[in-house]
Amino acid sequence: MAPAGFRAPDVRAAGEGAAQERVSLPGQIVIGVAIAVAVVAVAVHLAMSFLHVAPSNTVSREHSETIGDYIYPELEQNWKLFAPNPLQQNVAVSARAEVRTPDGGTAVTSWTNLTAQDGAAIRHNPLPSHSQQNQLRRAWEFYAGSHDTKEQPIGVRGQLSEQYVRRMVAHRFGSEHEGGAVERIQVRAATTPVAPPSWSEEKIDLKTVYRVLPWWTVTSDDLPGRKAADGTALSERQPRGGQTKESNR
Repeated sequence: MAPAGFRAPDVRAAGEGAAQERVSLPGQIVIGVAIAVAVVAVAVHLAMSFLHVAPSNTVSREHSETIGDYIYPELEQNWKLFAPNPLQQNVAVSARAEVRTPDGGTAVTSWTNLTAQDGAAIRHNPLPSHSQQNQLRRAWEFYAGSHDTKEQPIGVRGQLSEQYVRRMVAHRFGSEHEGGAVERIQVRAATTPVAPPSWSEEKIDLKTVYRVLPWWTVTSDDLPGRKAADGTALSERQPRGGQTKESNR
């Protein structure tokens, strides 16, 4: 027997309230479409990543260009995390420019440490961009791996790597650098071995080795729309031979 004042819950009213809280048909359609899109996106990503890292096969060869466009540069996959012999050198890439001064003369700027600039942009940044972390490093690796000891390009990739590095540096400097119009640029890399840990008996030479590239003339293709001081496109001007008076050190 129910105590005095007790009132049984209204089951019918509760059911009506639950029915009123159900998602409407348009809402259900939107949720269903969103889930389907997410499932397809995950499936495509997993398939592309698998085909990229898997051994060469019929599918990966047939669609290599599509796979490469999807993966590079943001989603590149490699095994460097598990490499048994990781890089044991610090490579700092610097550049300087030959500029046309306002009085019509030329001057050579000081070396600008591009690697240090990227490091400063990454340091204390919880979400550094892919280009800040890898663009300069990969560009130099591309160049160094496609040129011989005399800085001669090895095949078509060598010419492409030279063009890539030149344009990247030209864009970083801009058309004006240290008070003059940029006409030529020069790149160098300083390689310093990483010192072994204190407990190691390994003995290595920690001397920094410099690799200085030839001077490159900046063309209008490197900086679109840029004109020389006399109004002609830089690509129409003939490069001046020889080196500047300043040494390559």
